Amino acid sequence: MTSIPQPFISSCAGINGLKLLNFSQNRLSGSLPVFLGFSSLEVLDLSHNLFDDASIDLQFDGLNELKSLNISNNLFSGFIPTKLGDSMLLQELQLSVNSFQGNIPDEITKYVNLSVLDLSGNKLTGIIPSTIGELSNLQLLLLSANQLFGEIPQSISQITTLNRFAANQNRFTGAIPLGITRYLRNLDLSYNRLNGSIPRDLLLQPNLQSVDLSANNLEGSIPSNVSRTLYRLRLGDNSLSGQIPRWFSGDYVPSLAYLEANNNTLSGNIPPELRFYRNLSLLDLSFNNLVGFLPRELGDLNRLQVLQLQHNNLSGEIPDEISQLQILMKLNISWNSLNGSIPPSFSKLQKLSNLDLQVNNLSGRIPDSFGTMDSLLELQLGKNQLNGVGSLPTKLQIALNLSRNNFEGPLPPALSKLQALEVLDLSNNRFSGGIPSFFARMPSLTQVLFSNNKLTGLIPQFGSSVIVSTDGNNLSNPTPDPSVPVAKKKKPVSWGIVVASTSAVVALTVVAIVALIYSRKVHKVNDEERHSSRLQVIRSNLLTGNVIHRSNLDYNKAMEAVAYPSNIFLKTRFSTYYKAVMPSGMTYFVKKLNWSDKIFQLGSHDLLEEELQVLGKLSNSSVMTPLAYALTTDSAYLFYEFTKKGSLFDVLHGNSESGLDWTNRYSIAIGVANGLTFLHGCPSGPIILLDLSSKVIMLKSLNEPQIGDIELSKVIDPSKSTGNLSAVAGSVGYVPPEYAYTMRVTTAGNVYSFGVVLLELLTGKAAVSEGSELAKWVSSKSKQQDDYDQILDSTVSRTSPAIRDQMLAVLRVALACVSVSPDARPKMRSVLRMLLNARN
Repeated sequence: MTSIPQPFISSCAGINGLKLLNFSQNRLSGSLPVFLGFSSLEVLDLSHNLFDDASIDLQFDGLNELKSLNISNNLFSGFIPTKLGDSMLLQELQLSVNSFQGNIPDEITKYVNLSVLDLSGNKLTGIIPSTIGELSNLQLLLLSANQLFGEIPQSISQITTLNRFAANQNRFTGAIPLGITRYLRNLDLSYNRLNGSIPRDLLLQPNLQSVDLSANNLEGSIPSNVSRTLYRLRLGDNSLSGQIPRWFSGDYVPSLAYLEANNNTLSGNIPPELRFYRNLSLLDLSFNNLVGFLPRELGDLNRLQVLQLQHNNLSGEIPDEISQLQILMKLNISWNSLNGSIPPSFSKLQKLSNLDLQVNNLSGRIPDSFGTMDSLLELQLGKNQLNGVGSLPTKLQIALNLSRNNFEGPLPPALSKLQALEVLDLSNNRFSGGIPSFFARMPSLTQVLFSNNKLTGLIPQFGSSVIVSTDGNNLSNPTPDPSVPVAKKKKPVSWGIVVASTSAVVALTVVAIVALIYSRKVHKVNDEERHSSRLQVIRSNLLTGNVIHRSNLDYNKAMEAVAYPSNIFLKTRFSTYYKAVMPSGMTYFVKKLNWSDKIFQLGSHDLLEEELQVLGKLSNSSVMTPLAYALTTDSAYLFYEFTKKGSLFDVLHGNSESGLDWTNRYSIAIGVANGLTFLHGCPSGPIILLDLSSKVIMLKSLNEPQIGDIELSKVIDPSKSTGNLSAVAGSVGYVPPEYAYTMRVTTAGNVYSFGVVLLELLTGKAAVSEGSELAKWVSSKSKQQDDYDQILDSTVSRTSPAIRDQMLAVLRVALACVSVSPDARPKMRSVLRMLLNARN
């Protein structure tokens, strides 16, 4: 059933005393029926469906006892409905994530009992009616992600019951009204065009918990008083000036856990009194004009996980006390004037994943103790005065930047251990000697910069997918392969040379024959050993009812295939895909899960079997569903249909000759959005992906994507991870920023990862490119200028004006998905709707 038949509604209307009717979380579409005769109905929930009425007029007008109406997350358009029964009993009205247009109607305010009014995620324009203050029972007022403008009405501050007011992502101007937080717990006015100063009393109200004023045009100083209950304060991307307030006084300490004041013009020192804010998890004072030393007192913030102080004018040495921040995950103090050496005690920061000290005046060696930092994924040390390399963190993945220092002598052997590294920058130093061949064998490298050193000799033969920069050295390319014939000018050949050559050929032939006989014997032994050690299946089961697969799948043949590394088709963070040809000739994917990893839950065999029974019944063309499974003592193997095109990553960034035009890219975006919407809306509960990236999106064709690795969230336990969360919560570049503090995998996090995939399709760049995360690069570009064309892949966007317009529409969706705030990201159902609308 895809719609609600009117006869069914009529029969429900005859049920005496029916008070609740819930059709939510289905795939119902079409127009709404008219709800007549429901004399007792109090709650009607039609949310999370596909209803698409162009206007709602009299469908709800007969519901005179209605107290709660929820039609959020549909495809409704037209104007906000105002005929919602005559009794005025309505308490909750939720219309979010639709396409309602026009103004917020004054008639809404006649429902004086409203406690929840959610109009967020629509296309509303105009101003907030000043009569909104007449809703004296309102507790939640949500207007986010619309196109509203004008000033925030003063009357909102008169609603004594209001707990939460969110009007972020609109076009509001003017000043913030006085007293607006008098009764609030949560205020979000971010991403507007508000100006003026922050009212002196705004942060002082006794119930206040969270305030977000980021990305406005606010100026003046930060208020000198703050509520003890305030735990989140976001003031970034404004024009605030003055010093950071010293809010500590006696036993009066705010409960701040998140303090962001980045991208302002704040001056003065970092106050040592910050040491008393013991709940701080995130402190971001970057991109200001702060001066003075790094306070040693910061080492007292033992709950701090993110510290960002880059792009200031800080000086002096880095205090050893920073190493006391035992759960610190990100430290960025780049682009300052710090001097002295890098503290060896930094090796105590065993949770640290990102360390950025570039563009300072640091000197000396990289401490040998850095080799023990097993969680470090990114190390930025460029443009300092460093001169020695000892041991390096072997798990580095995003980037190692040693450029523009005073390094000299041979290239450090420690670099050979960085087998997961993607970007390596050694440029603008005084390294000498040759480039060791191990660089060409580093499997994850995408870019390596040797330029402007004193290197000599041959350049190793790097893979075609690696960008290599060698300018400013005395290097030469390797000689041509001797097996390839090259035309040369003939010269006379002496008889002695002919005899010698003939003798050599005879000798080599004898050696080759002996070697061949020996080789066959060795291969025979190896084959017998491999056959005898074939993986033993202890449990297996078919999950599909398709007779074709039932008759073709052969577990023994599959176990033979996974024994040969040559059959590896793809590796993701948690899985290895093998290509297995069955005796019938049909080809399948056999995916191996690494069972020995500590992050897999105990008893996972039974748990996995239960989950696979559920997953095998899923039916969505954009989701890879398992056909069967086989369990061994230490591994699990899942069987899938073979997709010959490989992963989206390979096609988009690899050596594939199959170029993706905009039609292909748009189809892939729609397909993945459809699959994610399906997974997040599963009736048994949302299926959340641990690792959503272009590497787990397989392509049946250039227009047909399938999302893989959907079963991982059911068998992996993040609490068992010995490293940081990125080890179990996605690939670098796709992990949303809040995972660093929340340690929870969420649907909003999946939306962020999908936004990165969209950006890959739009820009043609990888999620991590040249040591920078794509989402951060695009966000910074979109803020610096209003010209989005510089972000798009020009080889595609210049095809036609219509394609460019579609790409710009999809870019706006992607930017919403990669919003720093999880609450500001749309749900996947809304993302799918916006992508579909982009082609109009």
